[in-house]
Order: sequence, then structure tokens, then C-alpha cells
Amino acid sequence: MTKNWKTRTTLVHEGIRRSQYGEMAEAIFLTQGFAYDSAEQAEARFIKAEADEFIYARYGNPTTRMFEDRIAALEGTEDAFATASGMAAVNGALTSLLRAGDHVVSARALFGSCLYILEDVLGRFGVKVTFVDGHDLDQWRKAVTPGTKAVFFESVSNPTLTLVDIRGVAEIAHAVGATVIVDNVFATPIFSRAVEQGADVVVYSTTKHIDGQGRALGGVICGTTEFVRKVAEPYMKHTGGSMSPLTAWLHLNGLATLDLRCRAMADSAARIAAALEAHPKVAKVLYPGLPSHPQHDLAMAQMGSGGTLIAFEVAGGKDAAFRFLNALTIACISNNLGDAKTIATHPATTTHQRLPDDQKVALGISPGLIRLSVGLEDVGDLLADLTGALAAA
Repeated sequence: MTKNWKTRTTLVHEGIRRSQYGEMAEAIFLTQGFAYDSAEQAEARFIKAEADEFIYARYGNPTTRMFEDRIAALEGTEDAFATASGMAAVNGALTSLLRAGDHVVSARALFGSCLYILEDVLGRFGVKVTFVDGHDLDQWRKAVTPGTKAVFFESVSNPTLTLVDIRGVAEIAHAVGATVIVDNVFATPIFSRAVEQGADVVVYSTTKHIDGQGRALGGVICGTTEFVRKVAEPYMKHTGGSMSPLTAWLHLNGLATLDLRCRAMADSAARIAAALEAHPKVAKVLYPGLPSHPQHDLAMAQMGSGGTLIAFEVAGGKDAAFRFLNALTIACISNNLGDAKTIATHPATTTHQRLPDDQKVALGISPGLIRLSVGLEDVGDLLADLTGALAAA
């Protein structure tokens, strides 16, 4: 029966499994394996495990299953498989689907590790990959062919916050029967409904907003039961990329406050982006919530929010950017995002450091670019911290 719960109710209650003790908090089933009442029961379970029957933690666990049910309900998919990290989710979604000789079309603007999988790993196993500028639907039309097996993109790119029109790309891909795989981390499951807009498979690094407090690595693959259980799960459980029960428990607790946190972060990000845009030491601000963003209208239609991240260019290049970073007193210098703490990152020398200089230029990753993940601190304190650091830049 459809519950018709609103988002915040789903994030607190969906998928709950209680033991015979009736505990209120989600239980951590911190076990590697499970005992059987008989040899016959063990045999039957290995032939076909039912929904609440478990064999081994790498295959599934009650705590992990609670998390999978809850994130699938939030994302609007039939099912989900929880993974050890966000990159395990990206790799699993792609590698479980693709075979030698298959063709993939991908947006060019991606996180460095995603690029590694597409350029190095898939190529090593005979998968052909064509890269396009994700915002340009004409390039997608030219690149996608009747032989294309899948398309892949970040709905909001890391780190320059370029959007891909999910509905537009999905129409192109589905016309030839290709699977649409979307990395939705920057958009978050709060501000994006990628499945409603045409995505077939959605992946997240749950390390980011879903955990939200810098505690644990995790990821998730969301999609149809057919894809999740018959394509992704066999690959993931046999290659060892499953989420631990402790991580699932932490993430369940993170989900309970996800809507509240993301909306508070986005409200602060909008104020900070407007202030940065007016600052004389900031050469450029990229924030989808600003009218000046070239894809502002798409962002409002696709997300309804500018999100929790800002990219901005400090005038004066790398030296000025480093002076700015070193002068921060509240925001932390790190390479994570979606945390309760505000995080400033210099992509050119960290997350995207391995890219050749010409590729950085093509993607807009300049020496002065800062990626700011806005946290839950008082926005007035953050503005004072950023303004003071810019004075030192």
C-alpha cells in the first residue's frame, strides 16, 4: 500500500525493522553472518533468500536493508543497493552493466575519480567512451548512437556547478534504448527528482550530505528492482563493494535530518553567493541559485534551489586563492562536501589535480577557483569569515 508520506516522514520512518525487543532506534545488526535453524533452511536460503532473510553481510544485512529501503523511497525508485563508498556506487553501476564492445556517452565535466573509471578502467576492458559538453544537448544528440548502451553524467558537475538537462538527455538516450545513469551528489535527493525527470539509475556518495557529519564513507545505487538485484547486486556482492552495517546505521541517522540540513545549507549558500558576487576580490561566482548563472532557469526547474555548494574565483590566481584559504578561521580546508562544517577546497591542486592543465582550462578549473560547501554554521559568522579571508587574499 502506498503510504503517501511527505519527505520528512519518510526520512524518519521508512524501512524500519524492529526486533522482538521493540527498540525505537534503528538496531545495528553488527554481524558478518547468520545462523540457520537447519541444514535444509541454509540450503533453501542459498537457493533464494526472501526479503527479510539474510546469508552474509556482504550480501545483505537488516540494518543495511533499512537504509536501502529508506533511500529508495526518498529517491522514488523501486530498490537500492548500499555500497562501501560513492566511487564503489559509480563503478558498480557502470561496470555491472557494461561489456567489452559497449558504447557509453558521458559528460566531460566530472569528478576526477569518475573520469578515471571512464577513461582508464572501462577503456581497459574494451568499452568505448565518448565525452561531450554536458550542457549542450546537440553534442548529446550527435554522440548517442543506436549502439549506445548507457549515458553517464553528474546532474550538477564537480566543481564548476554546470547542470545537465536530465529530461533532455534522457529523451535522447531512451530513443536508442540506452540506460541513463546519473550521479546526483551535488543536487542531493532533497533538491532533485532525477528519476521523475528520466534517470534510470541514480548514484550517490552517501559520504556527503546523507552522512552529513564527516563520519563514514558510503554510497548507494538506486534503480528498478530488475537493475539493482539482477545487474548491480551480483557484481557488488561478489566483488566486495557492500556497505558495512555500522555505516548503514550512521547513514540512517543522517537521513533523519537530511531535509532540514540541506534546506538550511542552501539558504545560507544563497546569501553567501550573493555577497561574494558583490565582492571586489571575487572575479566570478558560479551558483545555480543566482540569476547570473547561465543555467539559472534550468536549475530552478530541475532542482528548485541553488543547492549547498558555491564555486567562485578569487582574483589573483593560485597565490591569492591560497592566501584566502590560509586566512579562514571557521571554514575548514578539506576535500569533502555536504558536511555540517563549511569546507573550502582548491580543486586545481586537490580533487582535480591529476587532470592535465589543458583539461582543467576546458572545464573551467582555474588556479583561483574555490569550491565552497556551505555548512550549518551561523551565516553571519560565515560571511564575516569569508570577508576577512578575502581581505587577506
